[in-house]
Amino acid sequence: MAKTATADYRFYNHSPEVDDFCREVIDGFRQNQRCIPPKYFYDEEGARLFEAICQQPEYYPTRTELSLLEKHAEDIRSHVGDGCYLVEPGSGSCEKVRLLLDTLRPEVYAPLDISCEQLKSAAAAVAADYPWLDVHAVCTDITSEVSLDFIPDETTPVMFYPGSSIGNFDPDDAVEFLACLAQLTGSGGGLLIGVDRKKDHETLHKAYNDAGGVTAAFNLNLLQRANRELDADFNLDAFEHFAAYNSVAGRIEMHLISTRKQTVHIDGQGFEFNTGDSIHTENSYKYTDSEFQEIAQQAGFTLCDTWTDSDGLFSLFFLRVK
Repeated sequence: MAKTATADYRFYNHSPEVDDFCREVIDGFRQNQRCIPPKYFYDEEGARLFEAICQQPEYYPTRTELSLLEKHAEDIRSHVGDGCYLVEPGSGSCEKVRLLLDTLRPEVYAPLDISCEQLKSAAAAVAADYPWLDVHAVCTDITSEVSLDFIPDETTPVMFYPGSSIGNFDPDDAVEFLACLAQLTGSGGGLLIGVDRKKDHETLHKAYNDAGGVTAAFNLNLLQRANRELDADFNLDAFEHFAAYNSVAGRIEMHLISTRKQTVHIDGQGFEFNTGDSIHTENSYKYTDSEFQEIAQQAGFTLCDTWTDSDGLFSLFFLRVK
């Protein structure tokens, strides 16, 4: 285990290799529907752009969830208890957890993220602002096997998974991922999770097609990353951002659409695109409360509490492993 000790926090580097990125992109391009896994959005620039998306006026999930966390922090504490080990997969900038730290007073906070530079910066800032808190930051792909060796075996941690990131998984994969979290926490462990609810199509469309073009830049940055890290030759001017709600599947789909006939090379391999061909980059499933509760139950969780905003846009769930 690679560790770097600092005065403020501990950092564990389990980041994916460039070879993993290359393999998954090429495998995705060999499918009938070409795709790139959304976890590769989050290089340093992608992480910065995602934070900018969260500030866009059309993007309701972040501000709605922040309001719910702030309003219901004491209720959440009643479920979590004192001195918990709080683990946040996909922690990003660690901003949302700040609304809980003073109320929950966890013994340990462990942010996990695939973007190492953002993780280091965010973890250091949390450690500086909360000197009483023991911070362990783990750079890792949360969809792969995760090691939390610093958590004692007799401890049942609480997982914090905000942002409706569970919507990026197809339902069967969401069950599998949540089951992995249940296994990490063990019997009696908790999960506080944010889930985006089904709603009118116009609100969804605007959220993923912001007028400032930030989501488009975020989507296209995936190709720029491939150019930089995989010796690819994507022409960013020859692709455009597309996001729309698939009402049958109950999800927003994000694509990059080829605007011309072209050949793209990745690691020495050529891939032909015709005008209108797409690269599927992300799904974002939306759920009714009952639909999500069914997924959580299949993964081994039972429902303890739910909080929803007055407009019915977003829900927080506190679940416990059976």
